Amino acid sequence: MSRLAPQQTQGPSPPVLSIVGLSGSGKTTLLEKVVRELNDRGYRLAVIKHHHHRGLQFDKPGTDTWRFAQAGADHVVLAGPDKAIHIRSFAEEPGLKQLASGIRGVDLIITEGYKHEAIPKIVVMRGESSPPPLSDEGTVVAVASDRSTDLPVPCFDIDDAVSVADFIERRFLRPSDSPT
Repeated sequence: MSRLAPQQTQGPSPPVLSIVGLSGSGKTTLLEKVVRELNDRGYRLAVIKHHHHRGLQFDKPGTDTWRFAQAGADHVVLAGPDKAIHIRSFAEEPGLKQLASGIRGVDLIITEGYKHEAIPKIVVMRGESSPPPLSDEGTVVAVASDRSTDLPVPCFDIDDAVSVADFIERRFLRPSDSPT
């Protein structure tokens, strides 16, 4: 399938949507399926995974890039013929806005986490779990769950990634096509 051209390659950042839920609720599994579905439809996506612990280690000790970072480089790039990996160091945890502002050439940025950010969220719930604590429930645009909820937003089956992708496409990728 040919890929659609990104809707925004310059100018403002693409829209940001967060997938949130308690640990073990199925966020990563749902997000993986939704990314695959939207990618199959030709959309270009960025995913930001929020990690709560300091000392995040992505590089391997002893590699050239690891050595450059250990020597004091604040931004190290490993570039290959088909991918580039950016590793940046920050004195304080970077905010989502700061991270998203550096992403271009995609149609949508989806995060896993960032439940306290004032951005649209799809809440993932499994079993008898409650929604995760949110700073603003007004940012919840949908729920993916294995049970019905009382929240006044669309509720999708947690295993129905196609319907979740349809919702994301209508709401964030093709909003002008949505009925008013």
